[in-house]
Amino acid sequence: MTEATVSITPDGVHAETALEKQRREKIAEQERELAELENKIPKPAGYHILIALPNIEETFGGSEILKSNQTVRDEYILSIIGCVIDMGEQAYADKDRFPTGPWCKQGDYVMFRANTGTRFKIGRQEYRLMNDDSIQAVVPDPSGITRA
Repeated sequence: MTEATVSITPDGVHAETALEKQRREKIAEQERELAELENKIPKPAGYHILIALPNIEETFGGSEILKSNQTVRDEYILSIIGCVIDMGEQAYADKDRFPTGPWCKQGDYVMFRANTGTRFKIGRQEYRLMNDDSIQAVVPDPSGITRA
């Protein structure tokens, strides 16, 4: 027989097995870790834009063949697509340079030159801080785009 913890709540009596408790505690720990990582994400200053890069597949074409660490690193460095996470308060504020307004907004997938911006990682996520004028296109669906 499995061990269970019984608790009485306003909704009624609930029994929780040890496995359910372990799963609940693991989820709570993952949520705490995620919150800690999110608190480490820098706020872009001035005219800079914060971009999150898509995660790189660690295998080749859905096979079980692992890419080398160098190959994964090179793919991150040469990334040309990312998602706008945040913008500095002066991004696209120069009316002479951006007479039609911002070229992108938070949540947009955008295209930029490979090697653009300041690269950094928080946890397993790679980011780039780049200038507002480094954005070359807004991409409606990034899933089919690869670097040539």
